[in-house]
Amino acid sequence: MRRVSLALICGSLLVLTACGGDAGNNTGGEGPPPAPMGVTAAAGSATTVHVMWNAVSGDVKVAGYEVYRGATRVERVPGDEHMLDVTRLTPSTAYVFTVRALDADGNPGPPSEPVRATTPIEVAADRTPPTRPGRPHGRAVASRAAQLDWSASTDARGVVSYDIYQGGSKIHSVGGGQTATVVTGLRPGTAYTFTVRARDAADNLSPASAAVRLTTAPGADDGHGTAPTEFRVSSHRADGAYYLDLSWLPPRTDGVITEYRIDLDGRQATSLVWGGTPPSGRATYSFYVGRDTGVAYRVRIRAKLPDGTWGGFSAERTVTTGSAEGGDAGTRK
Repeated sequence: MRRVSLALICGSLLVLTACGGDAGNNTGGEGPPPAPMGVTAAAGSATTVHVMWNAVSGDVKVAGYEVYRGATRVERVPGDEHMLDVTRLTPSTAYVFTVRALDADGNPGPPSEPVRATTPIEVAADRTPPTRPGRPHGRAVASRAAQLDWSASTDARGVVSYDIYQGGSKIHSVGGGQTATVVTGLRPGTAYTFTVRARDAADNLSPASAAVRLTTAPGADDGHGTAPTEFRVSSHRADGAYYLDLSWLPPRTDGVITEYRIDLDGRQATSLVWGGTPPSGRATYSFYVGRDTGVAYRVRIRAKLPDGTWGGFSAERTVTTGSAEGGDAGTRK
């Protein structure tokens, strides 16, 4: 049996966790939950900001989350939610938000990294809502996700955000320049109805778009629609040792991907967590695998989605240390 030692060489943005474990999880079953990751904040109007974060998963049961504006607690939400619209804000003002997870006894964990958002200027005497979003379209992405898109609304002073509704409940918000999103955390074999509404700086809401109706695939699946794409692996030698160099495009989701699991030869080798702002485009990562020449590895990667579930595996690639081409053999299983 060959032994693979993993070491971080990719810089301060990545934190490598213990092999075979989930990054960022409290595995001892004791103590407070970890800090939420993937926190984002975006103005929804001149007086609102939409705050979103990734669900905390692990051995500590999360009973709820607390959202803070500066040092002031704004609201507490249940543990199965990971978004909040912060209202009654001041126009044209910069704000800082953090989020804390609470355990079953109400004990808070550490705060997330702070995120900032600035509300736009107030538009005086604007009572005209944007036009309704047009030509909405959606498709189920296997059993646990859906991709939605629509055509842009118009407004005399500009659309600030779009609100996405599942049935009668608002489930997400995106910026006014965005006309597509991916919703995760859905149930297999379930019918859903989605609509979209545009919002301007004066908090006027457009009429709802036409309904998008879709049904997720029944049963479990490989999550191909939520897998990293364009996955590539190569190897290089430095100071007498071999390293594997990985690169990929993150899956499209309605939140931020901060955690990945890497498998070698069909078994989990390590989990990694982005310690800073993850790249929006191609991501890269390298790690040490040993000093032996001619060792073949089968490599694949998967992402933890913002709702706390694991997405599908990427295509599996094969690479051999010290091979003549020194690159990705492109083998897919």
